[in-house]
Amino acid sequence: MIHELRVYRCLPGRLPALLKRFETTTLKLWEKHGIRQAGFWTTVIGESNQDLHYLLAWESLAEREAKWAAFQSDPEWIAKRAESEKDGPIVANIVNAILQPTAFSAVR
Repeated sequence: MIHELRVYRCLPGRLPALLKRFETTTLKLWEKHGIRQAGFWTTVIGESNQDLHYLLAWESLAEREAKWAAFQSDPEWIAKRAESEKDGPIVANIVNAILQPTAFSAVR
C-alpha cells in the first residue's frame, strides 16, 4: 500500500469553494472510479490557512495511474469542475508526493 499526499493551495478566499466541490462532487466521482481517500485536513496553524491536505490510498503506482487518469478524463468531472470555477479559479497550485511506509510505520 502506498499513499499519495496532495496539498491544494487555494487562491485567497476560495478554500470554501474547494471544500464544497470535494463534498458535493469530487468524492462521489472518486467512489465511481474506485479512488480511496484516507483523510482530509485544513491548516489551523502553519504556513497558510488556505491549504487543503489529503491522502489517497493506492495498492500500487499502476492502480494510481489508471484510476486517476480515468477520473481526470471523466466528462462529468470536467463539466462539474468548470461549473465550480464559474466565479474564477479556486486553486493556485497543487503539490503531491507518493509516500511509501517505512518498516516501522503503523500504517502499511
